[in-house]
Amino acid sequence: MQLLLFVSSAVLLLGGGAAWLLGAATMSELLWVAGTVLGLVFSIAWTVGALWRRQPSVDVIALLALAGALWVHEPFAGAMITVMLASGQLLEARAAARARRELSLLVERAPRTARRRLEDGVVEVPVDEVSRGDRILVGTGEVVPVDGRLVSGGTLDEAALTGESLPVERPAGDEVRSGVVNAGQPIDLVATSVAAESTYAGVVRLVEQAQASSAPFVRAADRIAVFFVPLTLLLAAAAWALSGDPVRAVAVLVVATPCPLLLAAPIAIMAGLSRAAHIGVVVKGGGALERLAAGTVMLFDKTGTLTQGQPTLADVVTASNGVDADEVLRLAASLDQVSPHVLASSIVTAATRRGLTLEMPDDVQEEHGYGLSGLVGAREVRVGKAGWIVGDAQPAWVRQVLRRANLDDSLTVFVGIDGEPAGAFLLQDPIRSDAPRMVRGLREAGIVRIVLVTGDRADIADTVGRIVGVDTVLADCDPAAKLVAIESEAVHAPTIMVGDGVNDAPALAAAGVGVALAARGATASSEAAGVVLTVDRLDALADAILIARRSKSIALQAVLVGMGLSLVAMVAAAAGLLPPAAGAVIQEAIDVLAIGIALRAVLPGKVHTITMPAADIDAAHRLKVEHDAVLAVVEQIRAVADTLSTQNCDLAPAHTLFDRLEAELLPHERADEARLLPLVDRTLGSSDTTVAMSRTHAEIEHQVSRLHRLLADLDNDTVQPEDVIELRRLLYGLYGVLRLHNAQEEEGAFSLVPVGTVARAGS
Repeated sequence: MQLLLFVSSAVLLLGGGAAWLLGAATMSELLWVAGTVLGLVFSIAWTVGALWRRQPSVDVIALLALAGALWVHEPFAGAMITVMLASGQLLEARAAARARRELSLLVERAPRTARRRLEDGVVEVPVDEVSRGDRILVGTGEVVPVDGRLVSGGTLDEAALTGESLPVERPAGDEVRSGVVNAGQPIDLVATSVAAESTYAGVVRLVEQAQASSAPFVRAADRIAVFFVPLTLLLAAAAWALSGDPVRAVAVLVVATPCPLLLAAPIAIMAGLSRAAHIGVVVKGGGALERLAAGTVMLFDKTGTLTQGQPTLADVVTASNGVDADEVLRLAASLDQVSPHVLASSIVTAATRRGLTLEMPDDVQEEHGYGLSGLVGAREVRVGKAGWIVGDAQPAWVRQVLRRANLDDSLTVFVGIDGEPAGAFLLQDPIRSDAPRMVRGLREAGIVRIVLVTGDRADIADTVGRIVGVDTVLADCDPAAKLVAIESEAVHAPTIMVGDGVNDAPALAAAGVGVALAARGATASSEAAGVVLTVDRLDALADAILIARRSKSIALQAVLVGMGLSLVAMVAAAAGLLPPAAGAVIQEAIDVLAIGIALRAVLPGKVHTITMPAADIDAAHRLKVEHDAVLAVVEQIRAVADTLSTQNCDLAPAHTLFDRLEAELLPHERADEARLLPLVDRTLGSSDTTVAMSRTHAEIEHQVSRLHRLLADLDNDTVQPEDVIELRRLLYGLYGVLRLHNAQEEEGAFSLVPVGTVARAGS
């Protein structure tokens, strides 16, 4: 409709101009009158519609200007006004369509059916019939129908959700979201949610909310328009009364049509929504965008926001030397491949990242509330609670595991092999490697105060707060206490609350604007929040704030320039310096200028997202795989140190450890020095970040060299207690340096790599 109106009005205006140039005055006047009448009809319809909806509108000014142009025989001015109105409507429609396109793409890809594996084959069923625990087959090029966990590794195209153009390699055990596309071989997954609770169901609701609201700036523009209408009418009446010439009044009305106010502001705001959606941030309408732009105090929940939000394997403790740590992990992960439990996913992911080869289990049985049992190859494996695996007795190694779990706030999973306790896993919720960088980015984006608000105990919360760099930590907070914290901060400045859990929903709704993290699926927090991150990168939040502030600033610039020039033109028209025809041309130029200013918001602005060449992404990914693989060697250092005894000390485990350090750890650290650190320098444009990492590489080499010399001087027959103490001290020191260094690499290097991207075949 907007395009038809624009084409029709332009044809009538240009046709009239051509007829006038050819000397056909009557024909030109008829064409211009037709154009004016066309605009008059639509203006009446728009005005009546606004009155019916009880919305303020300045369409009455356009209506009076068109009617006045006919009255004083200025058909050219009327035809020009019609073109002006039509072009404004068309631009607004196109800008709105652009904003909706980024969001609607998510909805259009929603799957409708799923292929469920049964004992006797595969059956295609409606996606609503999928239940948790169902095994789903996803063919090449098909859309993942429900959230689930991969039974085997696969390559996925997640561009529709994250905007990331490169394929994503997901190992067995990784969680995948509905709506992504299988870009590799057919894959199997175990459904972890029903369709109504999957990512796409939540995305549909988010999009509906995002498209249903308008910005307060736009609503404020409507309110300003209410005052602008009587001002225009008074000025037009005064010009007529003082001069006695109704043409002056019509000229005032012609140049008074406030398109900059009505169109430029919405275009800029909608462009901001589009830019935010492009980087994976769904903003629920212009209102949320403006509140995001205004916020200067940010409150964070901890779990799932500043931390990963899901357990990650921190250590493997073995019960004896009968089965080594890697074999315990391999057998347990093989069994856990078919379990929908969240801890099973963590164990499978850890095994695949260490390069362990998993087998599909047989005869799997679940003991509800206790664990899982089954056959992996020829071995009977059980994974579950301590009491189910080791019984009521607690040998020393079990007490050690439970003590460490209590000190580190870890979860434990015990493993039995062939009827005997074999070991245990310690799982923690680690701090996100990109969290410190995100906090620095937020401060650069204008956030002046950052508060950590969490229900966790104070010692854990303080540790997280120190590492990521917040200003204040509020621990032991239930949902009611979080509301009190938000109200307290809101007294001083506009607030932004960031969270991802169900218990965060009240706080997200109470803050100036709530931001929910939904990269792993929409939850109640997504429903309560005004802004939702659909990408698993926190730096997108700082970028969204920059986009919001830029869009609001551009909207204000467009309105001030457009309305300022319109007011000048109105005064000139009232003074008789601007006839209606010339006024119409000038007003069209003003509108085009204002809308052009607003459309700048469509263009990319300053963001904190770091770009990296494809070759560097490939190199970083390969180094990350090596980085994950040597984590087992690092944990072996502590395990060997723990078992050293000053009486009858056996040095064989220490010699075996040194061989692994030389064969696996040192080559990896040297590769990091030669390839990873220059990559980071190129990406950040500075070598300041890598100075500390380079120094740590040198320290690791030094400590391994000292270990070599110490072991060369010792043998089992002559080793003294003080030698064992020195060896243990050296191992613990090396372990501490490596743990800190690994954290440095995760934060300073690997957090720069786009999440999930992989090296392409043949690279």
